[in-house]
Amino acid sequence: MPLAKLINFLNEYDKKYVVIKHSPAFTAQEVAASAHIPGKDMVKTVIVKVDGDMKMVVLPSTHDVDFELIKDTVGATEVELASEEEFRDMFPDCEVGAMPPFGNFYDMDTLVAESLTEDEEIAFNAGTHKELVKMNYADYEELVEPKIMPIGVKKY
Repeated sequence: MPLAKLINFLNEYDKKYVVIKHSPAFTAQEVAASAHIPGKDMVKTVIVKVDGDMKMVVLPSTHDVDFELIKDTVGATEVELASEEEFRDMFPDCEVGAMPPFGNFYDMDTLVAESLTEDEEIAFNAGTHKELVKMNYADYEELVEPKIMPIGVKKY
């Protein structure tokens, strides 16, 4: 279901993409390996609470969320990881943890790590743990209109 919605959206705006089906994988690095994509090109979606408001954070799978950096950048008092129980109902058409990085689909602000702007292509879960979409980053940015900021720290 989410894949069909995403494909229709990309087709509506005449954007190029590739859908890749892979064996079930649950972490961004597992997905990248299963789909034979470099980990730096695989994007993960993390849901955080910024002063109580849910935000979608999108960053390379090789990075971790830097909560203090988000707090400083947006001028928040508190930034913390949202629990699956807190956000599960916000993504009724997705498997938990496989949400595509399109906050605009879910009426949610999208914060993107500025390091992603250097990538030509990105790949991301398409709502399930068995499908991903690969597309041009510039097209993604045009469609989502995220807030770009320094929000991640490379973990290796």
